Amino acid sequence: MYFLIDYDRSTGHSDIRPFADGQKREADEARLELELHYHRLGVDREVVLLDAASEVALRKTHARYFEKIESLAKSLAKALEERIDAMR
Repeated sequence: MYFLIDYDRSTGHSDIRPFADGQKREADEARLELELHYHRLGVDREVVLLDAASEVALRKTHARYFEKIESLAKSLAKALEERIDAMR
């Protein structure tokens, strides 16, 4: 599947629009249309098109689009701590 993500960096809010595997061209066109729309408005948004097996997988591999910064920081700190403990 393809997922078009419209990410507002200032608020941390994401909108997701899924596309089936056979809709790559439609997904690319939707991404370009959205990017041009924001460019014309002078709005700074991150628009990305990602390929993932499912939305659940996408949320794991690209958590920064879906989790608050505090949650991401805690997850990173925990992972680093575990890595350091494993190296001892």
